[in-house]
Amino acid sequence: MRILFISDIHGVPSTLETALAAGDKLGYDRIVLLGDLLAHGPRNGVPNFYDPPKVAEILNRHKDRIIAVRGNCDSEVDQMMMQFPIMGDYAELDADGERFFLTHGHLWNEFRLPPVGTGTILVHGHTHIAEKKRLECGVTIFNPGSVSLPKAGQDRSFGYWDGHDLFHYPVV
Repeated sequence: MRILFISDIHGVPSTLETALAAGDKLGYDRIVLLGDLLAHGPRNGVPNFYDPPKVAEILNRHKDRIIAVRGNCDSEVDQMMMQFPIMGDYAELDADGERFFLTHGHLWNEFRLPPVGTGTILVHGHTHIAEKKRLECGVTIFNPGSVSLPKAGQDRSFGYWDGHDLFHYPVV
């Protein structure tokens, strides 16, 4: 199974479309959305090209291939625009013999691990910083970064599981 990991869209359709087009070239079976889909959030300010209804329209076209979790900026109003569930704090996915724990990162992260076993891949966004590392406890942390509002001088990015390994790709 090939998986696109997209986080922290924050209502910017152009970067979402760019990430999805790059994903089309790679090929994917599922899209995992790690929260903060439509709202920009009070700490971010209003991003350029902000258009939450357009983001909802784009994502709804892919509803049959999406697994989504709630970000700290997502609300019941956002759910009303989506044709797939986005309000779960986490989801779990087994793919290619690996267990993925999917969450936004504001509740579960490397400093507050969910109750998962060794070998689990904890995938989260929230920080807007792409990262991949293995903790001493045997849990792998993977953050795809943000497709719209990267931080710490990083480029816009998304994540990808090719069935064997995790990768970061720039949104250009």
